[in-house]
Amino acid sequence: MSMIEQEVINNIRNGVDIVDIISNYIPLIPRGKNYFGVCPFHDDKNPSMSVSKDKQIYTCFSCGATGNVFKFMMDYEHISFPESLKRCADIAGIPLNISINKESNYANKYSELYEIYDLGYKFYQNNINTINGKEAKDYLKSRQINDEMIKHFGIGLALDDCKILTNLLIKKKYDSKHLIQSGLVIKNEYGLSDIFKDRIMFPIEDINGRVVGFSGRIYRGDDMAKYINTKETDIFKKGELLYNFNRAKEECRLSGQVIVMEGQMDVIRAYSIGVKNVVATLGTAVTKQQALLIKKMAKEIIICFDGDIAGAKGTMACANELIDVGVIPKVIRLEDNLDPDDYIKKHGNKFLSKINNPMNVMDFKLSYLKHNIDLNDSEDMAKYVNTIIEELNKIDDEILREITIKKISEESKLDIEFLKSKLSPVPNDIVIPIKKEKISVKENKYQKAQKYLIFYMLRNKDVIKIYNKKITYMPTEKYRYLAYEIGLFYKENGYIDIADLISSLTDNEDLLKVIGELESLNLKDEYTLDEIDDYINTIKEFNINYQIKRLEEKMRKEDDALEKAKIADEIIKLKKGESND
Repeated sequence: MSMIEQEVINNIRNGVDIVDIISNYIPLIPRGKNYFGVCPFHDDKNPSMSVSKDKQIYTCFSCGATGNVFKFMMDYEHISFPESLKRCADIAGIPLNISINKESNYANKYSELYEIYDLGYKFYQNNINTINGKEAKDYLKSRQINDEMIKHFGIGLALDDCKILTNLLIKKKYDSKHLIQSGLVIKNEYGLSDIFKDRIMFPIEDINGRVVGFSGRIYRGDDMAKYINTKETDIFKKGELLYNFNRAKEECRLSGQVIVMEGQMDVIRAYSIGVKNVVATLGTAVTKQQALLIKKMAKEIIICFDGDIAGAKGTMACANELIDVGVIPKVIRLEDNLDPDDYIKKHGNKFLSKINNPMNVMDFKLSYLKHNIDLNDSEDMAKYVNTIIEELNKIDDEILREITIKKISEESKLDIEFLKSKLSPVPNDIVIPIKKEKISVKENKYQKAQKYLIFYMLRNKDVIKIYNKKITYMPTEKYRYLAYEIGLFYKENGYIDIADLISSLTDNEDLLKVIGELESLNLKDEYTLDEIDDYINTIKEFNINYQIKRLEEKMRKEDDALEKAKIADEIIKLKKGESND
């Protein structure tokens, strides 16, 4: 890339703050001079990702993911480098006219499916705003869903014609194979026809805000299937999505709280009273992927499912799934077996007091596990206590454990210390980055010298100059390549900056991992020239020893006495050079 291209890229990167950008995706907590959050690139149960405001880079001390603001956007949203560059330029208010090659984007693999859904989405929205949509709109208004809410959530209408959307898509030249793959069209003995017919349509979006599915609800007549959802497709994985995620993520970030419900009507109803930090699980049992997605949204997670027995069972399952990924949620239970939609319609802003006063998860479990249990029966009591102990062993909050133990001691009349003896120790799995190196295989002094030298090359141009002057060969391949790229960057730009270097290495995952490895080192940013000289001399020592071994092997294979003498002379010179250093 030319100097002007690098300059433009650097200006855009400097125009945004990586902490601000990443905090739009995941909650960040200040710790020392850096910020920490749950890494979105692996199954992270602790805040393992460090984001440096000073260096404008992130590093996960667990999986090694490393990059700058462009790299984070690329990996989180599955977009290309030019796309991430353009997004950051827009945020920074910097004009950038570039041609984005969509062919390199993950989305292009399924571009026709996305286009089909976009057309379907617009088609359904248009329908509800015509004379044909009057009855559907009247139904929605009877459910207290007004025009503003209809527009905000993109609610539409599938007409009472089983071929109308299909014919429109065929007219647009979409292949019948892709129409069937989309889940919007079905093939039967009558040919191709629409799957959704005479239903109010709720669009379901992926994490990037693209429509990838629909939930269609009856609004007149009687049908056993009140809701029909898009079948699983290449772009619609129900267990990996959350309804309203894309709209709610900013609200969740600002409030530090996300409320998890079951259905889209619950979400829409909550929105009607100003509660916008809410998502829904699309009516399914919460999956691990959804739990991880919820975990990224906010620090405080509140589960608010239906108030009936099925809702309690779902709350229990959701709570355990969240606990498994390292989150201790809170719980709201609604009276009279009401779901959030009906509860809010009946009680209005009373729901807000529920949000402000959720119960802790163990109080919910105590209540739930007592259901159908006779606490006056010894066997039932023993079963109840053992189950609570099992549930407590999943929790790493020592205060919550202590409070719960006291409660079950009072209920069971069992000694507190006896109950505590049944608990497993609290897992101490908090990530402490400075200990990362201790768990790796023991390194020799040559490996350490290479790592430490490059660590300081990434921070100071003077160290790069010393390296260029005194080191001709870096023994380990990955460090050799990175040192070369650092030197090249400095030669072309006249300075060194880790975040800008990463921009030039965006497509080189191997070297980015090496940078992550080096950023995980527990080294001070300052250095002395004596330390740098030690690293240099250690690397030279390795190179000399390697050359000596190579020459000794060559001499063993040599038959000519004169050639052997020449080789021996080279070895002597190398050893003298080593001793002189």
